Amino acid sequence: MNGTKIRVGLTYDLRDTWLAEGYSDIETAEFDRADTIDSLVSALQRLGFAPVRIGNLRELAARLVAGDRWDIVFNICEGMHGLGREAQVPALLDAYEIPYVFSDPLVCALTLHKGMTKDVVRAAGVPTPDFHVVNEITDIQNVNLEYPLFAKPIAEGTGKGVSRLSKIDNAAQLERICRKLLREYKQAVLVERFLPGREFTVGVIGTGRRAKALATTEIVLLQGADADVYSYRNKEFCEELVQYKLLQQGALREQIEAVVVKAWKALGCRDGGRVDVRLDEQGQVHFLEVNPLAGIHPEHSDLPIMATQIGVSYKELIRRIMRSALSRYPALLKTRSKVPATRIADTQAA
Repeated sequence: MNGTKIRVGLTYDLRDTWLAEGYSDIETAEFDRADTIDSLVSALQRLGFAPVRIGNLRELAARLVAGDRWDIVFNICEGMHGLGREAQVPALLDAYEIPYVFSDPLVCALTLHKGMTKDVVRAAGVPTPDFHVVNEITDIQNVNLEYPLFAKPIAEGTGKGVSRLSKIDNAAQLERICRKLLREYKQAVLVERFLPGREFTVGVIGTGRRAKALATTEIVLLQGADADVYSYRNKEFCEELVQYKLLQQGALREQIEAVVVKAWKALGCRDGGRVDVRLDEQGQVHFLEVNPLAGIHPEHSDLPIMATQIGVSYKELIRRIMRSALSRYPALLKTRSKVPATRIADTQAA
């Protein structure tokens, strides 16, 4: 142990590690840069924690077998293989009874599958575009939705598989894009009604009844960007192609954030993340998808960007996330009662 400080293990998929093993830029698109981990370590240290770098799932498993333990783990592992890849680290931590930050295995597995996620939020009364899941190419004959449509892989993030071709105007385009995605990503394709309105991403902090929207930002595509879609290219080169425009207080923001928080609670997401929404032709807010393991780079990732826009520093953002997580583990706080009282009070605050 490091004095009385809470030891925070950090689990993450370092992009350079997987690139060195021969994986492609696309395959590693969701993974973290080294400076993301450096920034997170620095923020945790300044908050009075004792961060310990662990690494990816395999590195975590090896250290657990060797007997290493931590008071709590700050988990941002995306995983490499399988539809349950985001659930692998929290599942392993559950098996070893080690507390961790962010959502549990059930939520991580569910929310990676965009179709099942939409089933759950729709059952909870959250509006979401009509959709169909294409598991194999013959399924397109069952797609009974009005054009234009939108298609993307069922279980990818960071805009992977989303391009200017994702907006579909006819049956020939639908078959072509579904064949391409089925072949390249070897997973089902989500086909949903394309919504022509404005797109927003909303940061959320907290769990259950304490979950609140942090900020709402409009995704404004600039000249030269892939039109109509928040594509992989637009995300990868967001500094040149995208403007993140903070939505001010008003009726629209209230409507958006009400939908977002309702979806967040219905899915059981924890501590922090993002929810994407879009408006239809009547201005109705629709849930698109949720990211319970949102990017955490201080300048490049959406959640820290919107925090900065409302005057919340990176350190403060991490403090709020840790406060939410630690509120689930009162015994941990009790055993570390010599941590400065102000920090404990902050952690236990609602």
